Order: sequence, then structure tokens, then C-alpha cells
Amino acid sequence: MGPEDLDQVLKELPIPKDPKVLVGLDTSDDAGVYQLNEEVALVQTVDFFTPIVDDPFTFGQVAVANALSDVYAMGGTPLTGMNLVAFPIKTLPSSILKEILLGGLSKMKEAGVALVGGHTIEDPEIKYGLAVTGIVHPDKILTNAKARVGDKLVLTKPLGTGIISTALKAGMASQEAVRKIVESMVTLNRTAAEWMKKLGAHACTDITGFSFIGHVLEMATASRVGVVIHSGDVPVFPEAVEYAGMGLIPGGAHSNQDFFSCKVEIHSDVQNLLVDIFYDPQTSGGLLISVPSSEAEKLIATLKKEGHGHSSIVGEVVEEPLGKIRLL
Repeated sequence: MGPEDLDQVLKELPIPKDPKVLVGLDTSDDAGVYQLNEEVALVQTVDFFTPIVDDPFTFGQVAVANALSDVYAMGGTPLTGMNLVAFPIKTLPSSILKEILLGGLSKMKEAGVALVGGHTIEDPEIKYGLAVTGIVHPDKILTNAKARVGDKLVLTKPLGTGIISTALKAGMASQEAVRKIVESMVTLNRTAAEWMKKLGAHACTDITGFSFIGHVLEMATASRVGVVIHSGDVPVFPEAVEYAGMGLIPGGAHSNQDFFSCKVEIHSDVQNLLVDIFYDPQTSGGLLISVPSSEAEKLIATLKKEGHGHSSIVGEVVEEPLGKIRLL
């Protein structure tokens, strides 16, 4: 399902209004937020997918880190998780399933998240993920709808996981390229989330299936601002550029480009291969943070010291063009 299909389906749903729903479907945000009282709101999200790496333990780690990311992007603290599993139990050994679940559990433990249950179905294709519940103060929710003109945009992880995963499936990815994306995908966005809150971030989203361009546009549209992106400052895996040049681009990237390109103005100096990477669907990508200009350099320096070495200021929030990107 492409972004245009999902967008149309959601528009047709008769969603009931509830004043306790502080963040729902209106702004294409990362998670839903439901207010319990004046001090506490629930943050809820769910995500699962098919394997993108060969090792089952690593796949479990990636899937859980990816699911937890949505809560971090909202400024929340994840508390509990419930496994979502589809597995061909009649054709594959249960030891593979055990390794997937152990990988996921290792990331839940790292995040301080309690596993409280789950649901498993038999399916010819492996799928794994997590339903996550967290909490946030109702006055401290970070959405994608409050970016302010003058803010700098910070990206905390490199792009290109989808392209390198495609190369892996084709048997053409180097071990080093796979090592790099695995290291990135299993890294929790917890530290980045903690520091963005300390430094007064105005808005945040994480970069996942709708690509860097798609999620930047969601922020621009929800915040009613424009965005300028400096393509040379956007962190990318070098191997992703190489594999994109070989045509190893996932179908989702083409769908993203078809849907979002009408809202993107690209300067003639921007390399086509970089554009391909900017539309690449990401798994367990970094946070895109809209932070006051005065705090951007401090955020970058802190994140690099904390292990997010690829963090970079990639652009700024501007008044116009409204809901669009200028890619320089």
C-alpha cells in the first residue's frame, strides 16, 4: 500500500471525535495520544514488518527499536510492549522464532520496557513487531505540527537502509554495508529524544516508510510552514549511493516519489542519486527534530558525544512555500 492509498482510506473513515484524544489521525503523527488526567497521557503505537536482515535475533532487535521510535518521537517514555508475530510454524523450526523474540526482548530490556503479552498467528511469511504503550505529560507532547519559522532541522541517523536492504536481498550488499545499517537500525532513539526535550525542541517525527522527503513534508504540512533542505548536509550511507547507481532501489521509493514529488522543488545541482535516497523507505530511521536555531549546534555536539555520530543540521523551517520543500 502506497502513501496515496493509505491517505485516501483514512480520509474516508468516520472517526468519532473525543476531546481526550490529544493526537489522532489529523496530522499523520507517529503515535496516538490519549489524556488520562492533567499529568498523564497515554502514547500508543504499533508497527510490524517482514525481515529485512538475515539474522533472526537482529531482525527482532530492529523491529522493536523501530516500534519504540514512534513513542520517542512524541516526547514520550515507552512502558509496555505486546509482541505481534506471524510465523510459518509448520515449515520453519521454532528456534528461529525464539531468536526473533529474544532479539526483540533485548531491546525492550535496554529501553526499560516490560513485555506484557502479544498475539501469534500462523502465516507463510514471517512478520514481527510490537504494540507499544508509553506516557507523556499532556503539556510536553512533541508532534510534527509545531515546527516554527526560523527553526533548524536536525536528522540523527543516515539514510539508505531501504536501498542497502534491497541490495542484501539481491546478494549484492557488502558485509560492511550491512553492518552499518544494522548498527543504525538497532540503535534506540531514546538518547536523541531525551536531549531534544532538554533543549526545547518544537516538533519531531521519525523517518520511516514514507521516506525522508515524505516525513519532512508531513511536518511542513501539519505545521503550515515551508522547509529548505541542504542536500549536501543530509547524512547518507555511502554504499546506498553506490547501490542506487546500480538500480537497486525498492519499489516503495518509487511510490514515495510518485506521491510526494509534486511538493518538492529540486535545485539543478542536486544529484539524482541523492534524490533517490531521499525517497528511500527507512526502517528504524533517525529522528527529524525541529529545534530553535540557538540550540541546534549544542544538540548536534551533544548527540555526537552520546554516540549519534551522524547527527547533522540538514535544513531550516521557512515561511514559504507553504507545505513544500526546497531541496538545495
